[in-house]
Amino acid sequence: MLTITIGLIFSLTFSPAFALTSNGSDTDSLETYIVYVRKPDQDQATTSIKLDLDSWYHSFLPVSISSSINNQPRMLYCYKNVITGFAAKLTAEQAKAMETKEGFISAHVEKTLQLHTTHTPNFLGLHQNSGFWKDSNLGKGVIIGVMDTGITPGHPSFSDEGMPPPPAKWKGKCEFKGAACNNKLIGARNFLQGSTGEPPLDDEGHGTHTATTAAGNFVNGANVFGQANGTAVGIAPLAHLAIYKVCDFDGCSESRVYAAMDTAIDDGVDVLSLSLGAASVPFFEDPLAIGSFSAIQKEIFVSCSAGNEGPNPSTSSNEAPWILSVGASTTDRSIVASVELGNQAVYDGEALFQPKDFPSKQFPLIYPGANGNVSSAQCSPGSLSSNIRGKLVLCERGGGERTKKGQVVKDAGGIGMILMNDKLNGYSTLADPHLLPAVHVSYAAGESIKAYINSTSSPNATIVFKGTVIGKKSTPEVASFSSRGPSIASPGILKPDIIGPGVSILAAWPFSVENKTNTKSTFNMVSGTSMSCPHLSGVAALLKSAHPDWSPAAIKSAIMTTADIVSLDGKPIVDQRLLPADMFAVGAGHVNPSSANDPGLIYDIQPDDYIPYLCGLNYSDQHVQDIVMINVQCSKVSGIAETELNYPSFSVILGSTSQTYNRTVTNVGQAESSYTHKIVAPEGVTVTVEPENISFTKKNQKAIYSITFTRSQKTSALFAQGYLSWVSTKHTVRSPIAVRFQ
Repeated sequence: MLTITIGLIFSLTFSPAFALTSNGSDTDSLETYIVYVRKPDQDQATTSIKLDLDSWYHSFLPVSISSSINNQPRMLYCYKNVITGFAAKLTAEQAKAMETKEGFISAHVEKTLQLHTTHTPNFLGLHQNSGFWKDSNLGKGVIIGVMDTGITPGHPSFSDEGMPPPPAKWKGKCEFKGAACNNKLIGARNFLQGSTGEPPLDDEGHGTHTATTAAGNFVNGANVFGQANGTAVGIAPLAHLAIYKVCDFDGCSESRVYAAMDTAIDDGVDVLSLSLGAASVPFFEDPLAIGSFSAIQKEIFVSCSAGNEGPNPSTSSNEAPWILSVGASTTDRSIVASVELGNQAVYDGEALFQPKDFPSKQFPLIYPGANGNVSSAQCSPGSLSSNIRGKLVLCERGGGERTKKGQVVKDAGGIGMILMNDKLNGYSTLADPHLLPAVHVSYAAGESIKAYINSTSSPNATIVFKGTVIGKKSTPEVASFSSRGPSIASPGILKPDIIGPGVSILAAWPFSVENKTNTKSTFNMVSGTSMSCPHLSGVAALLKSAHPDWSPAAIKSAIMTTADIVSLDGKPIVDQRLLPADMFAVGAGHVNPSSANDPGLIYDIQPDDYIPYLCGLNYSDQHVQDIVMINVQCSKVSGIAETELNYPSFSVILGSTSQTYNRTVTNVGQAESSYTHKIVAPEGVTVTVEPENISFTKKNQKAIYSITFTRSQKTSALFAQGYLSWVSTKHTVRSPIAVRFQ
């Protein structure tokens, strides 16, 4: 998993301008503040007023401070779409002084966010010249905006062969010189402070990888170390890409994220893909929730990673209901390597680097943590002694990066490494580009290897590299790192929404991995919800191309209600323990793009429908206004319970009193159609639905139903789950039901 720190900004509000005093001399105490203010002359919504926002924002800066320090401007960004406010370099005293100005609302220091393929299109049922790929024209005409670490122009995945010109609505620009941008890569902007004039080159790899996962063009012969060889292609290969560099080695700041989203809205993107996030906070403090609300108001679909803090509960990022929050799953492809012990026992694992010349003979096997030293057990730097020279070394996961453990073993003279999971990560292994012969095995396998070492005075083992294997029937499985619900910010909304491929994903990379290859077509295999997010961004682009009249909520509903809830072998999707995964891990299930293209019914939500929901969260008027960018008085709005939002899933906290909620479904299938409900009730809960059947006579016709949850018996369980499905002769429209007992 790639994780990169991202800095976020704080918001302030202001009043009419007057002079502030400050000596502005303490440059060491300057920090980036996000300042929220009221719109100037709100009763006059004229173009001239809107164009004068910059002057209004500048009027809040202290008149005594210089316009720049060390050639860097004090005013960093002036926003007009995502918030009414700006980002500026200020001291705490200067920020405090603004509170007396008329029009000021609030200010805060930037927060910190984290950055949370050759086979996955086929795994998702997408095949060239047939099915959904053909119906959606491969995403033709759709613009995906990717906010990440930049891009690597000239990579074959960004070839515009077969690509049409960008649509006439495109207003963005390319900051690369020459012919780096083309009909595939139509825009590229750099939002890093102090990088004026520098193009948005990707020095990390993360941005290039996510962009090509969403919409990379076809590249034959893609592989890493010869593994996973095939044709690399993104999910929406004819979609256009607009790149917004908001992250660097120091992270991604809130001010940049706001600025990029502000720009992307004006540029005319159709889908925003953000593989980044932060810990749960109320939506009025969450820059991605705020910025993405402005996006959906302009009919822009927003896909975000759920986070890499699993498998612990309530770790999910990007919980706002107008965002598609994506968890990570495995695919049916593994890069297999096995441990063969001296007692003939064999344990399969994964390894991306598979040297062809590794000897088949048995080597002495050692576990450096046998003395109880945690640092040695985890093969931390400086922890290994000379007695491991020429041996295979068993290292425990934790305490540092997985591949760096291999460097420690290599530096100490070890011949190879067996990396075993900790108990928390269970059976969830990864194909990493290790620096020496190595294999990653499960916790159970690691414990068995430890037992073997303890059973003999001369333990031996070897690693057998078996290459790329396709066809694992137990997939998809939920990755151990994939963040889980229930949501903290809004427990009445089930999060994550969906899971998609995010483990050992092959996509473009700026440079040869570890310099072991030397070709222009460089690729890497990476894991994280950062990888699953762009898969869903690509799926959204396909749906947008096939159904240009669908709203972001309609696209989201189609994805969720058609998701798969079983693996390829027809059994329940499992988690890192190989036990059935609950809905706080899988959401509605695993994405099925072809089924999402024809969902039958959708649960639609218009942007204004979120206002009663936000008021129902007991947010203040100002907090709601900070999100929706219009005047709101919750006292005049009929607030609703979270579960009353017309969402495609149910998350219910149930006590002794029955709860009834209404939902509205819209027919996007056959004009003449009829549906009957089927219920798989959560254990200990009675679920009743009225009416029994719903019928339609035309397309886009709506129907309302009510659903009631009643506790039927006492159970020791804290949680139960089930499903409500509306079934016709052609469609099954499934909504997950998660119930937590009070």
